[in-house]
Amino acid sequence: MNLQKGLVSFVIPCYCSEKTIEAVVAEIIEKVKEQSEYDYEIILVNDFSKDDTKNVIKGLAEADHKIVAIDFSRNFGQHSAIMAGFWKVKGEYVVCLDDDGQMPIESVFDLIKELEKGADVVFGQYEEVKQKWYRNMGSRINVLMTEILLDKPKELYMSSFWAGKRFVIEEVIRYEGAYPYIGGLLLRITKNMVSIPVKHRERLTGRSGYTFFKLINLWMNGFTAFSVKPLRFATFCGMVCAAVGFIYGIVTIIRKLLDPDILMGYASTITVILFIGGMLMLMLGIVGEYIGRIYICINKAPQYVIKEVIDKRTDGEED
Repeated sequence: MNLQKGLVSFVIPCYCSEKTIEAVVAEIIEKVKEQSEYDYEIILVNDFSKDDTKNVIKGLAEADHKIVAIDFSRNFGQHSAIMAGFWKVKGEYVVCLDDDGQMPIESVFDLIKELEKGADVVFGQYEEVKQKWYRNMGSRINVLMTEILLDKPKELYMSSFWAGKRFVIEEVIRYEGAYPYIGGLLLRITKNMVSIPVKHRERLTGRSGYTFFKLINLWMNGFTAFSVKPLRFATFCGMVCAAVGFIYGIVTIIRKLLDPDILMGYASTITVILFIGGMLMLMLGIVGEYIGRIYICINKAPQYVIKEVIDKRTDGEED
């Protein structure tokens, strides 16, 4: 990865964005050209879109040698697409943003100014988020998860619109696990992160490719790959259930000794069995999730598979 001073690398994971990505790229180029001290490169990663996104980004890469197009062989997810893009960056600063036109591209250089002041990573903090209710709910859950499981500082707002220094990106791509989670990797690498206020735009067209189930899968990636706290929680719950069961058993014996005619409740017995059985199944599921992901990683499942790359930045030929 050759470092080029004054070069800003934009990494954009693309999914079903044939109607928006051209406008996003055009705005990036326009904004960079307004800043004479910076140059640009744009890495577009097609995450096996169902529409014509693949051909659109290929056309952009063919027309501009500063644009790189990467095409996946199947859908691997946003974070895997970002990881693939990171391997192609050459810039001093790297900016990540979405393909839907909601990111305030005019604020890119506000992020970079904070990097120049000394921050390692800078996130855009939205004053008002314009997205579906389940995405807002998912964002709140994600914030709670990162604070509890990944020890994210409460004052830090993490979003998909962020900029980082080159050494941070080089550390991120050292991760070889099959389930990358960018937020968790950044929190591992540095605590020198800040967030600045930016405006969140309306989506240009269409709807988000993130379904509720994809959000759940993302959360699973986060806490199973970067924290053992769920396992500690399972241990704690087991201890609590054992303690409650022991105390309840003592109480039952004492009641029977004090009043031999008392009838033992069938309903309470079933309730206890269902509660403990449910807790056991939940904890076994958590442990099984960890073991399954360990098994997949041991078998070296890939983060992504690249089908085609168009990169004309150096020799004018396809890579």
